Amino acid sequence: MQGICPRCGLPTELCVCGEISREQQKITVYSESRRFGKVVTVIEGLDEKKSDLKELLKKLKSRMACGGTMREKSIELQGDHKDRIKEVLVEFGFLPESIDVIE
Repeated sequence: MQGICPRCGLPTELCVCGEISREQQKITVYSESRRFGKVVTVIEGLDEKKSDLKELLKKLKSRMACGGTMREKSIELQGDHKDRIKEVLVEFGFLPESIDVIE
């Protein structure tokens, strides 16, 4: 017997809870300089209850070929990735209108 999603009541293979939650988030991406002139790209606005931040961090680090960490509901990636991060987040299911890249 197949599983049923406790949130929407649909079978697990038809569940759209994850997609809907990704579409409702407002994401802000910016870069900041840290000690010794190192640049870090910060992604804020991700809801840890609606999306798996550890899995997203793992995919972003692999895709951007860099290191990174999670801090206080935000993801930090080593290096300046502002120019590519929006298209990668869109590929992962986030809406382009919900992603703001601050220059």
